[in-house]
Amino acid sequence: MHQYLLSALIFTPLIAASIALFIPRTALRTFRLVSVASSLLQIGWLVIIIRSFNPASGLQLVERYTWISLDLGGWGYLKAEYLLGVDGLSLPLLCLTTGIMLIATISSWRMERNVKGYFILMLVLNAAIVGTFTALDFLLFYLFFEFMLLPMFFLIGIWGGPRREYASIKFFLYTLVGSILILIVMIALSISVNEPTHSGRLVHTFSMIHMSNPLNFISNSILDPNNVQVLGGIPARSWAFILLFVGFAIKLPMVPFHTWLPDAHVEAPTPVSVVLASLLLKIGAYGLLRIVYPIFPESALEMGWLVALFGLVSILYGALNAMASKDLKRLIAFSSVSHMGFVLLGLASLTAEGVSGAVYQLVSHGIISAVLFLLAGVLQDRTHDRQIDHYSGLVSRMPVFFSFVLVAFFASMGLPGFSGFIGEIFVLLGAFRSNSANGLVHESFAIIATFGLVLAAAYFLWTLQRMFFGPFDLKGKGRISQLADLDLWEKSMLIPLCAASLVLGIFPQLLLNWLNPFAEAFIQMIISTGKSLTF
Repeated sequence: MHQYLLSALIFTPLIAASIALFIPRTALRTFRLVSVASSLLQIGWLVIIIRSFNPASGLQLVERYTWISLDLGGWGYLKAEYLLGVDGLSLPLLCLTTGIMLIATISSWRMERNVKGYFILMLVLNAAIVGTFTALDFLLFYLFFEFMLLPMFFLIGIWGGPRREYASIKFFLYTLVGSILILIVMIALSISVNEPTHSGRLVHTFSMIHMSNPLNFISNSILDPNNVQVLGGIPARSWAFILLFVGFAIKLPMVPFHTWLPDAHVEAPTPVSVVLASLLLKIGAYGLLRIVYPIFPESALEMGWLVALFGLVSILYGALNAMASKDLKRLIAFSSVSHMGFVLLGLASLTAEGVSGAVYQLVSHGIISAVLFLLAGVLQDRTHDRQIDHYSGLVSRMPVFFSFVLVAFFASMGLPGFSGFIGEIFVLLGAFRSNSANGLVHESFAIIATFGLVLAAAYFLWTLQRMFFGPFDLKGKGRISQLADLDLWEKSMLIPLCAASLVLGIFPQLLLNWLNPFAEAFIQMIISTGKSLTF
């Protein structure tokens, strides 16, 4: 049974979506129950996976079946596989995915418009995200990566706000450009990589495992490390690294490829914003960790300073834009850009602390951003207004809501005791140590990055002061004597997320036990292989 657990995790929501197709549109409650049951079943599969997982054993629960085998005559064979696996990088993100999708489904419970289509798209999106985090064949990964595009496009474009068409098209075009860049390199890699066989014929493969081994590159192929082909003064492998990096950086998103994110968040309905911030942004970083760095380690070493620079710019630029934002959801969106900059900085450091901190930051941000967008959705539902300066004195009318906002803001600021602190402090420690450890990131980058924490405190505390203190008022809407506080349904979503951030902030070893073995193996592979190819 264990050999099919990852497939069960992927196909459970797809089966639920197939069942939903045959349910009458009027059975609104049934769609909701099917979606919740699917998420609960996924959590059950995940519990079994966690119990059988050994952090020290690398890739586990591997499923491998030949999917495409094409005889190309004298050119050899083309082979693609249904290849799945899980390790210390993907397992925390799978936990995040199943938890967030359950929260997003519960948050969608009161959805009234075109309920059937909405929940089917959410189920398909769920399967695509899980598939992306488990695929070890590049073509399979790419298909799951693309499957996420259409559900999110329709979820924003149909159920979004007044400018939903503009936001969905902008999201589609940006992501499509990134996908095309990734596709170009994927094709070049499949041509350049040979799976070792005893037949004597070339077998061109999409396996990420084989692509990560320089010995499997075909001699004199365009991406062969020993065949330095120069295109415009830059080696072909460096071009491939750049194209892949930009493709995944758009999804992250990294400055200057971030402009689709605030528009998408502002127009998306609350549950879709939760999924977008908590999960889809993580796929960009996951692609860098799973594909870009392992396949092109020498380019990762040569351009590590540039990755760190982009991370630093994202930290500061995102924070400054958050401070200038007047829309609450736009502020949260720009804070996400800033927090993803820490992920880039930790990855560029190539130290155990930095890489562990980067992945920890992915999980932490996924939890905290879900809380922030759920809270923004509460105000949107009650007043249909997200303008920060239209509120004051909310603490007197919504004390429970204020308590959750306080927790979420403090967690996002990186206060000790919350998961955000662990991720950011590990990234900064890794960045400080990087120059002495491997000469990649100068200490000045880490020093400047700390100003991002100061700016985060500034824009969150300023938002608290404007919205919650002073005399109660909703500007432009007249004085309202009653404004309903959080109900039990809303608390049921917020309490588990806040508790998770606290638990991971107080007991970080729960997650580090998975991350540290992966980070150490990852760094050793990148540095040893990268230096052997460079020198």
